[in-house]
Order: sequence, then structure tokens, then C-alpha cells
Amino acid sequence: MNETEFLALAEQVLDSLESQADDWAASLDVDIEANRSGNVLTLVFEDDTHVVVNSQAAMQELWVAARSGGFHYRYDGKHWNDTRGGPGLADALSQICSDAAGVPVKVQV
Repeated sequence: MNETEFLALAEQVLDSLESQADDWAASLDVDIEANRSGNVLTLVFEDDTHVVVNSQAAMQELWVAARSGGFHYRYDGKHWNDTRGGPGLADALSQICSDAAGVPVKVQV
């Protein structure tokens, strides 16, 4: 995948996450604010938990920073996989965001 293709794919993921956060606020009464600045999406929850998702074009990875740690994900053509063998991006973000929100949320990427 070239850089242009990666950036388009990463943009879709960040747009989707931002939209899902808005949906959680509306349908699940989750106190969350989604702030987007270029290739960085920051989710801020009621207890001031910050979850940052950003694209790293040079590495062709999405990076997630949360209280539980920092994680890197690479796309294999179908899924965003943790570069260290952990859960995929959707599962990891579902757990991270559920913990922060205090209610179960399901992330789809």
C-alpha cells in the first residue's frame, strides 16, 4: 500500500471512530468529547480519561495511547493487527473505551 492509500484508509478509521463516539453520547448517554486535529483523534471521557488515536504514515500504522499503554496497529488488507500480537484495533478500543465510559461500547473499524 502506498502512502496515499494508507492515509485514505486511516482517515476512514478516524472518521468512523469520531462518528461512533458521537453515537455513544447520543444513544448510551456516555459523556465523551471527540476532538479531531488532522490525523489525531482524541476522545475525552467524563473522568478525564484521554484516548488518542493517530496515524503514522511513515510506519503505515495507527497508534493508540491510553491509560493502559501505547499500542501500534498495522493493516493486513482486512484487519488492523497489534504489532506485538495483542487484540486487534476494534477489540482493543472496545475494551479501552468501555472501561473509560463505564458502560460496554463496541468499536467497529
